[in-house]
Amino acid sequence: MKITHLETVPYRVPMRKPLKFASGEVHHIEHVLLRLHTDEGLVGNADIPPRPYTYGETVESVVAVINTVFAEALIGADPLDRGAVHAKLHRTIGNQTAKGGVDIALWDLIGQAYSTPVHRLLGGFSSSIEVSHMLGFSPTQKVVDEALSFTENYGVQSFKIKVGRRPVSLDVDLVAALREALGPDALLYLDANRGWNATEASQMLAATADLDLRFFEEPNDAAEVLTRRGLVTNSPIPIVADESAPNLGDAAREIHTGGANALSIKTARTGFTESQKILSFAEALGLDVLMGNQIDTQLGSVATVTFGAAFEHSSRYPAEMSNFLDMADDLIASPLEIRDGRIHAPTVPGAGTAVDEDKLAHFRVD
Repeated sequence: MKITHLETVPYRVPMRKPLKFASGEVHHIEHVLLRLHTDEGLVGNADIPPRPYTYGETVESVVAVINTVFAEALIGADPLDRGAVHAKLHRTIGNQTAKGGVDIALWDLIGQAYSTPVHRLLGGFSSSIEVSHMLGFSPTQKVVDEALSFTENYGVQSFKIKVGRRPVSLDVDLVAALREALGPDALLYLDANRGWNATEASQMLAATADLDLRFFEEPNDAAEVLTRRGLVTNSPIPIVADESAPNLGDAAREIHTGGANALSIKTARTGFTESQKILSFAEALGLDVLMGNQIDTQLGSVATVTFGAAFEHSSRYPAEMSNFLDMADDLIASPLEIRDGRIHAPTVPGAGTAVDEDKLAHFRVD
């Protein structure tokens, strides 16, 4: 089997409600659908979410790097030769989500070729994974109501709370209100998206010490080396590297230099192949891992559950996979369902990223 040609299709889907957080806000999903075509008629799909405020990638840069630089590595390649393809992609610096999308599309082709779900090819640990919902900036009562609705309607018991870049007292009140409304059994954790400095983050930790928070993701910019290391050393809960660990090398650096003591893995930026390397690194060191969210569509979320449910270590905590419910529509051919707080891994051959062609035609941006 050989890859004969590729497509990069920009598309745009409106959000039902904007998602706001310390490093930006999203009103529309503006992604790129990658499609790898083979001489056997198979098509591998992957959703690529450019995040200029996080990785510097844009829709235009993703399309350009894949159609020019990456095309040389892909056209004529056998999808099974992932190592050879990745060695060529590695020569190009950055372009993290573009590389992640290529890897997912390759795995999708492999799963289809062997008539096996990629979830099983990776490990097949569990048939499903628990869901965590990400709560963006809104007035406190509105955030509480959103959390309660997800518990009532979908059985979700885990929430990531967006904080940072506003008065600490406001976020302390929000977390206290959520804990009171959701009760002691809900899993709650914070994500400041680098929105505070270490002093403010320390104030947040002290003020919420009795609210049983589990993690604190990117409390301040990891480039603030000394204060970040001091924060990690003194924090009573794990500090999670996310934007500061977009690949295996950066994840290893942050952990070994004391910039974090837990990791967020996002298949959108490290695909399945590099995500497995990061997961193995974390497991060997006994580090907690969260399966994170790039404000993923269902196409992106199905990749998260495909990988996250495949391994025991990535299944220990709920995965961030529910924000596609904030989107007006999706390209996925077989929509995801959240039942009893869980999403099931695809059972079809491939990665479960098959596309509804009518919706693609409607939402594509030419």
